[in-house]
Amino acid sequence: MINKPTSFAGVDAAAWKQMRNDYVVVGRVTSQPDGRVKVEADLVNALNGANMGIFSSTAQPDNLRMAAHRVADALHEKILGVKGAFATRIAYISVDGRPPNQKYELWVADSDGANRRRIGSSNLPLMSPAWSPDGEWLAYVSFERRTSAVFVQEVRTGKKILVSARAGINGAPTYSRDGKKLALTLSGSNGNLDLYLLDLGNQQVTRLTDDPGIDTEASFGTDGSVYFTSDRSGSPQIYRMTPGSADKPRRVTFTGSYNARPRVSPDGKQLALLTLAEGSYRIAVQDLASGNITVLSKGRQEESPSFAPNGAMLIFAGRERGQGVLQTVSTDGLTTGRLDADAGEVREPVWGPFLP
Repeated sequence: MINKPTSFAGVDAAAWKQMRNDYVVVGRVTSQPDGRVKVEADLVNALNGANMGIFSSTAQPDNLRMAAHRVADALHEKILGVKGAFATRIAYISVDGRPPNQKYELWVADSDGANRRRIGSSNLPLMSPAWSPDGEWLAYVSFERRTSAVFVQEVRTGKKILVSARAGINGAPTYSRDGKKLALTLSGSNGNLDLYLLDLGNQQVTRLTDDPGIDTEASFGTDGSVYFTSDRSGSPQIYRMTPGSADKPRRVTFTGSYNARPRVSPDGKQLALLTLAEGSYRIAVQDLASGNITVLSKGRQEESPSFAPNGAMLIFAGRERGQGVLQTVSTDGLTTGRLDADAGEVREPVWGPFLP
């Protein structure tokens, strides 16, 4: 830091330009008469010295982090033209202990892993969390009844509702884009896994697939289509279907022997997926127009990719020294990071929507 200004007037743009900086952000926090605090930031173009604007957010003192995230979102959008996703949340499962004395917990945290809050706990497995489009609810699978069941839980109040405890397996819930339905993986009494659509309003279930193979891990496209994992071709691959259509599901991945866990990008143009590359399970994205797959991560045992709501980043579960950790990677693969979870073995992270 050549100096530490707190406003545009104190920024020597030429000096920052000489150090090969494109932009300089300077800011301040001030107390307001009503007891709140105001976070302000000036964005300076170091190349021409122009002030690109003042960005601010006001909050209660105990919510200062969120105010800072909202300012960061505005700066991100001003510079890149893409809405920032700092003022969003993530959810994930953590596992502590060794069998048979493991403890499973469901956590919600800020997008950077801080300010985490436990919203569920069980001595039996919890898995497959999924956000509702409005960010008010989480669907997940619980074995607290000694068999698999799907619950939805209101994040703010903790209110929990059992929505599927049908015979056999109840798994892999995913909200529809309007939040009124859940795609589920159900086995029924015959044990074969297929996809079903559950109407949360009237509990009616509609079958989506009917194949001897395993169909699971649904993800809704922006056009109402459903992408899912199936081994009907002999190995796990990703397929696409349109609910209500007589057309058969169409295979969309053809590279490699293993492609699973599809997640559609917010703009509907990409799929995040888990692929087997160089003998390791890694995070990749597929361009849906061309079909090209790009491997983004470099670990050996990764899982559960999930897009940020602006489509610029992915969160996933990686491994370090045998421990599950939260990691991020940009969709171009150039930027990676690790989030502080501080919550045992971390599994199945999922990025929430934009907050109102």
